[in-house]
Amino acid sequence: MARSSGKPVVVIVGRPNVGKSTLFNRLVGQKLALVDDQPGVTRDRRAGDATLLGLDFTLIDTAGFETEDEQTLPGRMRAQTQAAVREADVALFLIDGRAGLTPLDREIANWLRGLDTPIVLAANKCEGKAGEAGRLEAYELGLGEPFAMSAEHGEGVVDLFEGLREHIERDEEEVWEEDLPQTDVVIDPDAPEDEPVVDLGPLKLAIVGRPNAGKSTLVNKMLGEDRLITGPEAGITRDSIHLDWEWQGKDVVLVDTAGLRKRAKVDDKLEKLSAADTKRSIDRAEVVCLLLDSTRGLEAQDLRIADQVLQEGRALVIASNKWDVAENPSGLFNGVRAALDEGLAQVKGVPLIAVSAKTGKGIDQLMEAAFDLRERWSIRVPTGLLNRWFDDAIDAHAPPAPKGIRIKLRYITQAKTRPPGFVLFGTRVDKLPESYVRYLVNSLRRDLNLGPIPVRLMLRAPKNPYANKKRS
Repeated sequence: MARSSGKPVVVIVGRPNVGKSTLFNRLVGQKLALVDDQPGVTRDRRAGDATLLGLDFTLIDTAGFETEDEQTLPGRMRAQTQAAVREADVALFLIDGRAGLTPLDREIANWLRGLDTPIVLAANKCEGKAGEAGRLEAYELGLGEPFAMSAEHGEGVVDLFEGLREHIERDEEEVWEEDLPQTDVVIDPDAPEDEPVVDLGPLKLAIVGRPNAGKSTLVNKMLGEDRLITGPEAGITRDSIHLDWEWQGKDVVLVDTAGLRKRAKVDDKLEKLSAADTKRSIDRAEVVCLLLDSTRGLEAQDLRIADQVLQEGRALVIASNKWDVAENPSGLFNGVRAALDEGLAQVKGVPLIAVSAKTGKGIDQLMEAAFDLRERWSIRVPTGLLNRWFDDAIDAHAPPAPKGIRIKLRYITQAKTRPPGFVLFGTRVDKLPESYVRYLVNSLRRDLNLGPIPVRLMLRAPKNPYANKKRS
C-alpha cells in the first residue's frame, strides 16, 4: 500500500464535475484545488493532508475519469487517475446523487471492481429528495452502501469516517513506532556556540514560465516518472502541484505551475484563476526557476515574469529549456544573457542554466544554483561585518548634498532575512537620491556575497526624543 509520510493514502475518483475538488478542499481545510462549474478543471493529481474526526490521511484529488483515446489529453488525464488509484490505500468513488447514475459511472465501477484497492462509494450533491433518489440508485453498482453527502455544504462528510476507518485505521503501536525519530541527534562539542547550524528544511522550488515552455516535462524528468500530464497542447497545467523530491540526499518541494501569458491575452475565467494560483506559489516559494523556451528566445513576457518574481522578493534562477534542439546555442546563450542583464537592471547576474527537460541535461547545475541561492537568500550578515561594510561604503562614496542639504548617514542594521532586509538610519534620509540608494544596494550585494538576491533597503530617521514633549 502506498503511503506518504507514513499516512494512508485516499484517492478521490469519479467522472468530471461530480464535486471531487470541492470535497478535496473541504477535507484538507484549504482551497488548494481550483473549483469551477465547468467540467474538467482538475488535470494533474493534487495531494493534501486531511483529517476526519481524528483520522489522518493523505488525500489525492484527480482528474475527471473519461473514456477518450489514450493519446488525447483526456486519455492522458485518465492514465494519471488510474495510476493514483492503483497506488492508494482506499479509492473514494464519488458520484453525482442529484444527476443519478450515468453509463460512465457504471464503467468506472466496473474498472474499480477489477482492482485490489478497497472502495468507498459516496453520492455527492444529495441535498433534497432528488439526491436521496440518486443515493438509492447507487446501490446498483454493487460496491456496498453509498454514503450520502454534500461536499459544498459539508453535510454528511463526517459519515465518511466509518467507511474510511476500516480500511486505513492502524493500531496505536504501529502509529507509535512511525512517530519515533528515525535518526539520532549528534551534538558536536567543538561547534562554536555563537554559530548554530540552521536547518532550512526542504527547498521550496517553484517552476514558472510561459505556456508550453516544458515545465511539467522538466518536473517529470526530475522525479524520474510521468507524474504530471504533458503534451503539445499549451496550458495543460491549471493547478499548482506540490511534489516531494530528493536530490542528492537533500529534500525538495517542487511546485509545477500553470503557464503565465501576457495579461491582455487572458480572458478565460479558469486561466485567470490559474494565473492567480501561480502567483501565490511564487509568493510561497524560496527559489523560483523561470523556464524559457530556447527555440523562441527571450520574450518580453519572460522579463515580466522575472521582474514579478524579484518584486516578490524571491530568489530567481533562469533555465533555458530545449537547448539541445536550438539553432546556434552558444550565440543564443550570449544573447539571452545580455538581454537579461539589460532587462533586469535592478539585479545583475541572475544564474542562467542551459537544460533539457527531455534528456535531463543541466538539472544538477540547476539544483546546485537553487540551493546556493536559497542559502544566500536566508543569510544574516554578522553585525561587525555589516558595520565595516557601511564605513567602507560611505568612505568610498560619501552621500551627496542635494541643493546644499547635508545628509548624515549614522548606522545600518539587518532587520530580516528571506530576502535580506536592511534599515539605514540617518538625518534627512528622505532627501537621499535614488541613485545613491542603488549604489548602496549594489555594494551590499557585491561586498557581502549576496549576488543576484533581491535586497530590501529601508531608510529611517532616528526618533527625536523631544518631538512629542510639550514646551515648558
